[in-house]
Amino acid sequence: MEVKFTVSGPAIGGAKSGINFDPSDPRKKGVLERWYRAVSPLLKSYYGTGGDLNVDEIHEVIPITEESGVWHPQEGVFNGHFKPTEADKINRIGQLRQGVIKVIENPNFSPNVSRKYTIADMITGFGVAEAVKQYYAIYGGSVVGKKAIVQGFGNVGSAAAFYLSQMGAKVVGIIDREGGLIKEDGFSFEEITDLFLNKDGNTLVSDKLIPFEEINEKIWSLETQIFAPCAASRLITQDQIDQMINTGLEVISCGANVPFADKEIFFGSIMEHTDNRVSLIPDFISNCGMARVFAYFMERKVQMTDEAIFNDTSEIIKKAIQNVHSKNQSKTGISATAFEIALSQLI
Repeated sequence: MEVKFTVSGPAIGGAKSGINFDPSDPRKKGVLERWYRAVSPLLKSYYGTGGDLNVDEIHEVIPITEESGVWHPQEGVFNGHFKPTEADKINRIGQLRQGVIKVIENPNFSPNVSRKYTIADMITGFGVAEAVKQYYAIYGGSVVGKKAIVQGFGNVGSAAAFYLSQMGAKVVGIIDREGGLIKEDGFSFEEITDLFLNKDGNTLVSDKLIPFEEINEKIWSLETQIFAPCAASRLITQDQIDQMINTGLEVISCGANVPFADKEIFFGSIMEHTDNRVSLIPDFISNCGMARVFAYFMERKVQMTDEAIFNDTSEIIKKAIQNVHSKNQSKTGISATAFEIALSQLI
């Protein structure tokens, strides 16, 4: 997270907290309530939190932290980093409260405006797709017509598939926990939109679903130029990467944090191998959307339109990739260069 904040801002350091508990257990809400109650002194003073894997920003984090007396899950960031006046804090937390749960009204950013998708629902997946678009714009080429595989169809993966398809990419394969889908000539934008609208929570739903064991054997050998790993951490093996490289893989945009099956936190052997073979956009650039939204709304007074919010994330990702390109024009070693830039800011 500290590395991610060098891209998204603000420079607040970084931490991760997690709960080792089955998210499908009916006692989940009580566990979250006790957890947020226990850490509420930190959330009031110097720590910020948000939604993540199996924890929803809008329906769980915000209402449960409010019950514990926290104005907003990012309140501690204000107090610990910005040290605002009370009036300034009220103003900016008001922006955060309104902005993160803002319902998207612009049909360019929403699969269906009548379904009332929020900024928090869509922004991370948007960033994953936008990183691919900016990569081609900066390093040469176009996303239009490129074939893509998406791993995971939760908030991040489904939104990434939606925006990639909207940009003109052809999603040829989707793999999720229970199974997946393959269409070698690419799903249409309308088909991807329907899959997004028909998902069950964070699960891909289709009467043509291929069982997981079968699709996990087939999907990695599909012809593809774009790969968006958007499921849990540490899933991607070197064999899967090599199979995709052999069919023409060009760029990976990470929706998951640390998607490779390495033991190391940052730069394990599989990630290094991948970075040396294809263009690997690291997670702290490609999935910084939500972190950037928090940072955006912490600024003094910002526009609250869909266009302003999404364009801000786009510009941040574009700038980060341009900074990498200015140091390394090669299409390999992108992640190594990005880490070098980030770590030089932290040392």
